[in-house]
Amino acid sequence: MKRRQFLKGASLGAGALAATAAAPAIASAQDKLSWRMVMPWPKGTPGLGTNAEKFAAIVKEMSNDRLSITVYGAGELVPPFECMDAVEQGVVEMAHGTPYYWQGKNPVLNYFTTIPFGLTAWELTAWLRFGGGQQLWEQVYADFGVVPFYAGNSGMQAGGWFNKEINSVDDIKGVKMRYAGLGGEAMRRIGANITMLPPGEILPAMQSGAIDAAEWVGPWNDLAFGLYQVAKYYYVPAFHEPGPGLEIFVSKEKFDSLSPDLQAIIRYAAQAIAENTWADFTFNNIESYQPLIDKGVEVRQFPDDVIMALADASKAAVEEIANKSELNKKINDSYMDFVKKAARYGKEFEATGLLQRAKVWGV
Repeated sequence: MKRRQFLKGASLGAGALAATAAAPAIASAQDKLSWRMVMPWPKGTPGLGTNAEKFAAIVKEMSNDRLSITVYGAGELVPPFECMDAVEQGVVEMAHGTPYYWQGKNPVLNYFTTIPFGLTAWELTAWLRFGGGQQLWEQVYADFGVVPFYAGNSGMQAGGWFNKEINSVDDIKGVKMRYAGLGGEAMRRIGANITMLPPGEILPAMQSGAIDAAEWVGPWNDLAFGLYQVAKYYYVPAFHEPGPGLEIFVSKEKFDSLSPDLQAIIRYAAQAIAENTWADFTFNNIESYQPLIDKGVEVRQFPDDVIMALADASKAAVEEIANKSELNKKINDSYMDFVKKAARYGKEFEATGLLQRAKVWGV
C-alpha cells in the first residue's frame, strides 16, 4: 500500500476523533520532540549537507534539546527528488533542498530558486525579505501543506563542464547534458538532450559517457565532486543560476503543532543558516577557484550568440510559466519588476565596481 493511500485510510478511521479537535495540539514547553529532515544531496556535501546539519544543531541548542532533528542524506530515507513528497505525505517532518527540484508540482517554483539571467544571491534575499517574495512562496507551498523558509544561497554558479568547446549554437545541438531548472529547459530548446540526475550521480554519468556535459554548483562543490577529472572545459559564469536559493520546509501540520517559541526558533535558525551558507559558499568558492584551475581546467565563457539564443529560449519558457495561473502571473510580475530594477542598479554599481577592482589588482 502506498504511503498516501495509507494516510487517507488512517484519516478516515480517525475521523470521529479529528472532528472533535478544533485546532492542532500544541507542544508544551516540557515536551521533547524528535524530527527527521531529508535532503536531495549526500550527507556532508560542502555548503549544502553541512549547513543543513548545522541548522539542526542550532535548533537543538536554541531549544535546549526540546526539538532534535536527525538529518538524512539523499537516498537514506527517500530518493533525492522525493523530499517534497515525503514531507507532504507525512513520512518526515521537514526537508532541506531547493525549490526548483519540485518544479514538477508547479514550474513557478523556479522563481524561488533562480531563473536564467535573474536575481543574484543578495537580490533574491532582498526580494524574499522585503519585496513580497516570501508571502508569494508561502501561497504556492500552501497547496502542498508545507511552510518554506529561505536557507541561503550558493551564489553565482558555473555554467558547467563540457567535453568540447562551445563556439556556436550548433555545438550545443545533440549534446547530452545534466542541467537543472529552467537552464535545462533553455538548453533543450536550443537543441541539447537534457537529463536531470541527482548530485551523487553526476560524476559516474560523465565517466561512463551517459552524458557529455553537466552543471553542478561552482568551484567548491565541483572540485569536491571531482568533475575536473571527466571534462576539460569549464564554462563560467552560469547564465541560468546567478544566485540560486536554498530552502528548509516543514510540514504545516507539524509546524502549527509547535509552541510559539519553537516556531520562532525554526524561523530564526533558518535565517542564521541562510547567512552562514552564503558566507560559506562565498569564501570556499573563492578559495577553491585557483586549485581547480591548477588541475589543468580550461576556463571558457559562452559566446554571445549562444547567450542570446539561451536568453530567447529562457524568456519563452518563463512566459509560459507565468501564463499558467493568476498566482503564477502575480509571482512573475513581482519578480520581473524587481529584476529589471536590479539589472540597472547592478550594472552601474556592482558590475562597474567589480571591473574597476579587477583593474586595480591586475586580474
